[in-house]
Amino acid sequence: MELSVIVPTFNEGPNVAELVRRIGAALAGTDFEIVFVDDSTDETPDVIAQVADAADFPVRLIHRDAPDAGLGGAVLEGFHAARARWCLVMDGDLQHPPEDIPRMVDRAARGDVDVVVASRYIAGGTSGGLAGATRTAVSRASTALTKSMFPRKLHGCSDPMTGFFLVDRDAVELDQLRPRGFKILLEILARRQMRVGEIPFAFATRFAGESKASFTQGIRFLTQLAMLRFGRMSAFALVGGVGAIANLIIMWGLIRLGMEYVVAAIIASEITIIANFLLLEYLVFADMRAESGRMRSRFIKSFTFNNIEALVRIPVMSVLVESAHVPSVLAAALTLLAAFVVRFVFHALVVYAPKRMAAVAAAEPAVAQAGGRTLES
Repeated sequence: MELSVIVPTFNEGPNVAELVRRIGAALAGTDFEIVFVDDSTDETPDVIAQVADAADFPVRLIHRDAPDAGLGGAVLEGFHAARARWCLVMDGDLQHPPEDIPRMVDRAARGDVDVVVASRYIAGGTSGGLAGATRTAVSRASTALTKSMFPRKLHGCSDPMTGFFLVDRDAVELDQLRPRGFKILLEILARRQMRVGEIPFAFATRFAGESKASFTQGIRFLTQLAMLRFGRMSAFALVGGVGAIANLIIMWGLIRLGMEYVVAAIIASEITIIANFLLLEYLVFADMRAESGRMRSRFIKSFTFNNIEALVRIPVMSVLVESAHVPSVLAAALTLLAAFVVRFVFHALVVYAPKRMAAVAAAEPAVAQAGGRTLES
C-alpha cells in the first residue's frame, strides 16, 4: 500500500461522505486507505461505517470511547494502525482540500524530505478559511511564537501549526511523541530534526458543522508549547529577569544620586542591553552561534533592536509616570515585562537565525538520491 490517509474526527458526520468522495477522486489510481480515528459523541461512527461499506477502496474506522490526548492522540493512534509507510494527516471538515494531496505525494516522491507540509504562509497559500480577522491574527502570532521557540528545527517550515501534512512514519519516533492537543505536527518536528518540504494550499471554509477551536484548546496549545520548549525560553526569561532587576537597581541608584528618571532609565537600559547580549550569547543561544553569522553582526542586530524597543518603552513609561502617577521604578518594571515576549521572538528568529541551512538543503538532494525515502521505497 502506498498511502494511508489519517482523519481524526469529532462529530463530523455531515462531512464524511463528501470527504471520502473527494479523497477517492483525488487519489484515483493510487493504492491507498483512509483511516478514521473517531472520538465522536454523536452518530458520526455510524455514518463512517455506511460510507465505508459503499466505498471501492479501504475505509477503516477506529472509534475511541475514551479519547486520550485529543486530536494529537487520535493521529498517533492512526499512525500505529496505518498499513502504509507514508501517512497523510488531514482534518475531517474539508478545510484541507483533498485535491492538494497529489501535489504533496509528488513532492515526497523526490526522496529528499521526511515531511511535506501544506502551508498557508508561502507564496500561493492563503488562510482565508479562518473565521474572522481575530482568529487569523491569533494564528499568525501563534506561528511566530512557535517558530521563535524552535528556530533550528522549524527553520524550513513556514506553517508548523497546520494539521495538513504527509509524513514518512519510519522517520518519526512514535514512542517519543507526547501529544497534548491539536498541534501534532509541532510535536513531530520539535522532537527530532526532520527534512521538510512544503507546498502552498488555500485553507478552505468548512463544508458543514462548527469549528472545534476554543479558548480551552488555546490553553492546551500554550501548555504543549511550554512543555516542548521550556528549556530555552526559561533560560531567556532568567537572563531577562536578571537584566530587568539590574536595570531597576541601576536606575534607582542613579535617581538617588539626583539624576532625572528618564535619563537614568536610558543609561540603565544601555548597560543592561550590552550585558544581556553577552549572557544570551554564552548561556541561552550558545548552541546556535556557529550557524548564525559573526558575533559582531548579532550584536548590531540585538543592540539596534533593543534600542528601538527602548525608544518605544521609555516614552510609555513616562506616560505611566506623568499621567497615571505610577512610581517610576514600577512603571519601568511593567514596561520591561511587556517587552519580554517581543525580545525573545526577535532574538530567536532574527539575531540567531541559522545562516547555513540553505547550503545544507542544497547538498541534501545528492545524498537523498543514494538513500532517501520515497513513496515507493
